[in-house]
Amino acid sequence: MIANVEDVSTPPKSDCARRIIDRCFQQDRGVLSVSGRSIEALAEQYGTPLYVYSEDVQSSAHDRLKRAYGNRFQIFYSMKANPNPALVQSFLQRGCGLEVASAGELKTALSAGCSPNRILFAGPAKRDEELRFAASLPIREVHVESMGEARRLNRIAQELGSVVDIALRINPDASVQGGAMRMGGKPSPFGFDEEVLDEVLAEIRTLKQLRITGVHQFTGTQILDADILLKQYRKAIELARRVARTLPHPLRTIDFGGGLGIPYFEHESELDLNQLAEGLAPLIRETERDPLLKLADLVIEPGRFLVGESGIYVARVIDCKQSRGRTFVLLDGGMNHQLAASGNLGQTIKRNFPIALVNRLDAAIDTKVDIVGPLCTPLDSLARQLPFPQPRVGDLIGVFQSGAYGLTSSPTGFLSHPTPAEVLVESNSDRLISSSSKTRPL
Repeated sequence: MIANVEDVSTPPKSDCARRIIDRCFQQDRGVLSVSGRSIEALAEQYGTPLYVYSEDVQSSAHDRLKRAYGNRFQIFYSMKANPNPALVQSFLQRGCGLEVASAGELKTALSAGCSPNRILFAGPAKRDEELRFAASLPIREVHVESMGEARRLNRIAQELGSVVDIALRINPDASVQGGAMRMGGKPSPFGFDEEVLDEVLAEIRTLKQLRITGVHQFTGTQILDADILLKQYRKAIELARRVARTLPHPLRTIDFGGGLGIPYFEHESELDLNQLAEGLAPLIRETERDPLLKLADLVIEPGRFLVGESGIYVARVIDCKQSRGRTFVLLDGGMNHQLAASGNLGQTIKRNFPIALVNRLDAAIDTKVDIVGPLCTPLDSLARQLPFPQPRVGDLIGVFQSGAYGLTSSPTGFLSHPTPAEVLVESNSDRLISSSSKTRPL
């Protein structure tokens, strides 16, 4: 069975992992099924550890967002969440643009078939060669985050004989703080502080190779409260209007950022998209009535929301042992593949991700376990004192909400264990989408 609560003696009816399975996946005689494919069959075919993604779940997430935001908004997939080329291509096929944050991601976007005018290039420390690469393309916008970056980009564009369209990333005041990881409303490496915006606009207007066409605000991430998002969006419109008043041409883009969250822990609830849609309606009407903003594209750049729930990290039980009254379940993979689940990717309080015994979902919970990986460090712990069925050697453990900030956000080179295969499943068919040559070296 599944558990990620503190103390239960019978299989819980509403824990986070159960809710995710009921909403996104299936089971057959106690074995997890992903879009019609048994997790046991996938583990046998591709080996473990393993990342499994459901294209059906990704499609559902995209469609729900599209309905909530409506036709006035454009969706740009944030590649940092999961840059696997197969997933990038999938979102391109759904009509998404792409938000990239490095030359490597830009190359992946182009290789996946994305037109440069459907790419936004963000990031706080772009190297000169990255700026040169972007300036050599008809890229939609480069998100400029500091005056130093603006001056460097202007010089590079002058050398290339080009004019680069830019969006100003603005760090708003503290009134719109929110989210599990706050990226604005405080001293920050991201963007221009709102208080100095007038001076910034005055100087950038002297940089003749740059054309301000957009405004970008990204204040926080992992937001599950629609009211917080709407408050941030209202602020972005206010800042966009302030910038638009200074331009000799219409503003083309208002980028509201990403930050849309998914529930990882028992106390968290899903983002209410109906509430969000209701609150967006008057904001959309406001932009359509404003002559300074009515021609601007409204953009969101979600990553986690689109791919997070679709992914499961699967590892096999290698051993079980007792140590001073605690049961340790040792897996063939751990934080080297799923750093976030270990609590070492920015969490200040380490909580257990939704985890299940995916080959025996109907097993009764009869113990508490610590689930650990194969690394020689006490940091390699995926769950601590988790109410769980008694595992057996050979069982499969699944870590849910692993589609975003999973493999590429983890220290895969630590101890040189093999890189997990990545598999995309859709409508009872599956295919290997790993690009790493390190997969399965033995």
